[in-house]
Amino acid sequence: MTHALELARYLRPGDHILWGQVTGEPPTLVEALVEQRASLGGVSVFLGTGLGRILRPEHADHIAMRGLGGLGSFRALASAGVLDVVPIHGGQVHRMIAEGHIRCDAVLLLLPPADVSGTHSLGACVDYMDAAVARARIVLAEITPHLPDTAGHARIPASRLTASIQTDRMPHLLPAAKPNAVERAIGAHIASRIPDGATIQTGLGALPEAVLATLRDHRNLALHSGILGDGAMALMQAGVINNAHKPIDTGISVTTTLVGSAALHRFAHHNAALAVKPSSYTHHEAVLARLPRLFAINAAAQVDLTGQVNAERIGATIIGGIGGQADFARAAARSAAGASIIALPAVTADGQSRIVAHLNGPVTTSRADVDLIVTEYGVADLRGASERERALRIMAIAAPTARDMLERALKESPR
Repeated sequence: MTHALELARYLRPGDHILWGQVTGEPPTLVEALVEQRASLGGVSVFLGTGLGRILRPEHADHIAMRGLGGLGSFRALASAGVLDVVPIHGGQVHRMIAEGHIRCDAVLLLLPPADVSGTHSLGACVDYMDAAVARARIVLAEITPHLPDTAGHARIPASRLTASIQTDRMPHLLPAAKPNAVERAIGAHIASRIPDGATIQTGLGALPEAVLATLRDHRNLALHSGILGDGAMALMQAGVINNAHKPIDTGISVTTTLVGSAALHRFAHHNAALAVKPSSYTHHEAVLARLPRLFAINAAAQVDLTGQVNAERIGATIIGGIGGQADFARAAARSAAGASIIALPAVTADGQSRIVAHLNGPVTTSRADVDLIVTEYGVADLRGASERERALRIMAIAAPTARDMLERALKESPR
């Protein structure tokens, strides 16, 4: 099946290739690219967030790899030193492709079957793929019946496809993670700060699932996010997320990517209460500015005593990426009655404090774009606080074993 397309018929040496992130990755086409890479004369790929593990470090012998960071399964590529990181906000990627700053000669798509009009939905992942299709010389598609037909974006005419293959492959799935006690405690703290009628944004993983699980007693919530998963689906099914009071996209949950179980894909199929839109819309500052009571809930690897956030690297080790965190954090910090929330366990798996005097990596989100920092030990509200007040409030939610060290660092720091 992976040889159904002879890629050398379509690709040229030096071509730059994009494919859908997470659930938008076409597994059969990527397998074909990997298997046939030596015959292609050297190509380059641009990577977002990965769920599949088809592309591996040894494939860098004929495939140059660039991308947004060690996001998802692509952390293995970053750790092996074969991924050249492009440090841009998630909301900028669409424009970078459209303007040619990120080159796209060929795009590989995972699509549901065409409808009666002969056009395809982009399915579970739109993100920047519409910009890639518009820019690409070659558009290759893997078509599977296991992908939902979703609305919210421009459909792709079958005539735009250079070639396609039919498969019975499932998209990459990510069943809802089961939060642990620490994550549940963090979720409860966050839920206590979110009012009825709020619009929420969350990311991937057990911590966002814990947050969503604690919102089941809320009313009239709305969703505008880069990712929609099983936890959000459950709240939609329960009527908690109904988008009834959202001033734009009223009655509709908006995302750019569906990431979850097969049940989520079935739920999304022809669902008029859900729109999968391009990131040029979901992450755009003018769109986000129209959302009052926007609560952006994002994770971090480290937070320092000023409120700066590192979600990318610990020393030389790439552990994540910029993604859409700063796009949503800045918008939420400016949203009327909204808040930018950074959530993280107080310590790492090996007991190291995530609250630090100085970041051991880049600043992903600036201190001025963070309102609340949450650990299992409580909430540090930074709004209107001075630098010293910030430090004291953040220190109070650090692990107790780290507080003496942080207090010494604070006393020694110049003021």
